[in-house]
Amino acid sequence: MSKRVVVSSLIGVAVLGAVAAGGLAMASSATEPTLENGSARYVAPSDGSAGSLTFTADVRDDSGVRGLNVVAWPASSKLDPTEEELRHTEDATCRSTSDDTSRCTYTLKVTKKEAAELDQGTWYVSALATAKDGDTVFLPRAATFDVEG
Repeated sequence: MSKRVVVSSLIGVAVLGAVAAGGLAMASSATEPTLENGSARYVAPSDGSAGSLTFTADVRDDSGVRGLNVVAWPASSKLDPTEEELRHTEDATCRSTSDDTSRCTYTLKVTKKEAAELDQGTWYVSALATAKDGDTVFLPRAATFDVEG
């Protein structure tokens, strides 16, 4: 084999390797959204003031955050919502904290009458985060809280 063929082959391998590596870098640069620091808090109504359920989470995606859907449900119900079902639930309010991260908060006011009808015990919050590029992440149990009478 001549030196010219070997050198040409090595250059071809180097170019193909660089193209493949560049393609891998481009393919790996897109990420799924992440949902972090999720927490839920239930405050029972008191005399003269409504109670509330608040869920807060930080949502991040390299394309930005489109929104967060949330549903709270009692563990005793065995409800266990799916990602598809969460697409049709209430939206949290999301405020950008950077180009790719938003702090999302869902607040539900609870009256004394509503609180009296709530199942006591452990509740879960399911969450579906959606990025601006359409990617999603579903957390069937993004947070846990207790309802006590």
